[in-house]
Amino acid sequence: MPVRRLADQILEHSQRLPEGALLTAGRLLHFGERGAVNKALAHLARRGDLLRVWRGLYVRPIPTVFGPRNPTMESVVASLAELWGESIATHGAVSANRLGLTTQVPVRAVYLTSGSGRVLWLRGSSLTLYHAPLWQFVQAGRLTGEIIRALAWLGPSESARLLPFLSARLSPADREVLIEVAPLLPTWLAEQISRSLAQP
Repeated sequence: MPVRRLADQILEHSQRLPEGALLTAGRLLHFGERGAVNKALAHLARRGDLLRVWRGLYVRPIPTVFGPRNPTMESVVASLAELWGESIATHGAVSANRLGLTTQVPVRAVYLTSGSGRVLWLRGSSLTLYHAPLWQFVQAGRLTGEIIRALAWLGPSESARLLPFLSARLSPADREVLIEVAPLLPTWLAEQISRSLAQP
């Protein structure tokens, strides 16, 4: 099959996928042989119909009345986690900012991953993944996980100072969850959480 025809079929397929869905040759072999699919993906990227974010990984830009935009970083990150079988979570600096514990926020999109560190590119924007130990992904995707990563990023002194502020805003259920998972965390953080949140 000619590359352009195969590329058009893949593009049509990509338009039916949700925002941030990743396209790889391995997922498109029902359209043709791997070599031909790779050429078609590269052709679509050169045309601007797809964005190459990593070796062999492509994503569809989202059309708007103002022209195409990048898919959201959150949607791409969710797709990467599913594709690579890794845990990926917000960086502690982002979590601390969301919780109102700091005004600092990374200029670039930064996440933590249980896999290897990588830097991906999404047309003018970078997506940095830093390898992190598994305890950083405890309660990932939940407020309690954001709190753990924020406190870890702040460090012992700042987290001790800000934990009372956080504690006053937590629901009883969230307090119980944090106390329950505290033994999975580094000793200094586990002790601070247990000491601060166990108080009435």
